[in-house]
Amino acid sequence: MLFLQLLLQGLQTGALYALTAAGFALIFGATRIFHFAHGATFAIAGYVFLYFWNAGQPWPGALAAIAAAVVFGLGMERFVYRPIQRHEGSFFTVFVAAFGVAVVVQNLIGMIAGRGFASVDTPLSMANEVLPDVFLAPIFWIAIAVAIVLFVALSAFLTRTHAGVGLRALAQNPDLLRAYGLSSNRLSMLAFALGSAMAAPAAILTAMTTGLNEAVGHHVMLISMAATIVGGVGSLRGAALAGLMLGVAESVALQFVDTQWAEGVSFLVLFAFIIFRPSGIFGVAQTR
Repeated sequence: MLFLQLLLQGLQTGALYALTAAGFALIFGATRIFHFAHGATFAIAGYVFLYFWNAGQPWPGALAAIAAAVVFGLGMERFVYRPIQRHEGSFFTVFVAAFGVAVVVQNLIGMIAGRGFASVDTPLSMANEVLPDVFLAPIFWIAIAVAIVLFVALSAFLTRTHAGVGLRALAQNPDLLRAYGLSSNRLSMLAFALGSAMAAPAAILTAMTTGLNEAVGHHVMLISMAATIVGGVGSLRGAALAGLMLGVAESVALQFVDTQWAEGVSFLVLFAFIIFRPSGIFGVAQTR
């Protein structure tokens, strides 16, 4: 039953990875900006929720966490990435700027909230035995349901709305968008708003399960990057599926390796895809 327990835990973790990875993939796929500070968005949302939770206001805290994530994402797009792009900054320049912001956010969180793990104490995290030696907490079903609902809603928005179709076309042909009266700047802001908002529910649920620390953003960013590559760059469903797979792989690996090695399993999966299928699960192989 240990394998089944680890598998279920992996599905819960993978659902949260899928949300953050889908948000990162949406931003990168639409704008071609490597938003390394996406992990910082996750951390900010999580700690904002913790602050409101400790003040006895969980529902306002959830809304504030989403708002904080969106504001931070929009701030990065407007005040960091856009000026760099205006001066034709390179990919490396964008990466260094985002990395610097992420480091500043990590240190600010450490100074304000303290260093070490912090978590939310809630009955939703109390596990009950559902099968012999298999335990599940109500948060498991909430995480799965939230991931499914948000992914379906985002997919519907991208395929059935004018703005969604514009987002999908943004990276391919910005000039064509302007010909149809659409603003590439506004669509870029929309991509950052939606992608950042996707990280907030995952941060809230993580605070209720494994907890947060000031460096959690780096782990989230690495997983998001790995999921985007494994799923296929530019594929939203690929990133979500890969995030789920990586969560399951990390958890199931605990049956065979020590805890400190479990995170490395995700990157073994990443390296395998880079070598044997560099286009990813849903990516299209490029020929020369």
